[in-house]
Amino acid sequence: MTNREAQAVAERELCGLVNGMAHQIAEHVRERAVRLGLTAPQATALRELTGPMTMRELADRMSCEPSNATFVVDKLEKQGLIERRPHPTDRRAKQLVLTEEGAALRSRLLELLTEDSPLGGLTQEQQHTLHDLLRRAITR
Repeated sequence: MTNREAQAVAERELCGLVNGMAHQIAEHVRERAVRLGLTAPQATALRELTGPMTMRELADRMSCEPSNATFVVDKLEKQGLIERRPHPTDRRAKQLVLTEEGAALRSRLLELLTEDSPLGGLTQEQQHTLHDLLRRAITR
């Protein structure tokens, strides 16, 4: 096997592992979301809403198009979990803010997501190393 072939095999195997990890994490989020009466995208939105942010910022964090995030936020707003408020510096924009009920549900969700997490078998140091390696691979 040539060096190039060996590199291609190693890369294929690594891609398989990354895809497998992503699948496990998505399934973990889905299972935890159901416990709270949420869909996986709703759980992802709540997890990513770490403070007031625009729809575009949330969509970026959710790795989706703003129109998809809007659909999810509309559902969360109807449930009384998120409010749209005027942006403090951009009168054209709205900020998404958790309601008191939304913040409580987000807190419960974060607790559930840490239970039996697919990454839970890694130490903090290993998680930081994995984070750094993935960040480096993505931002090449």
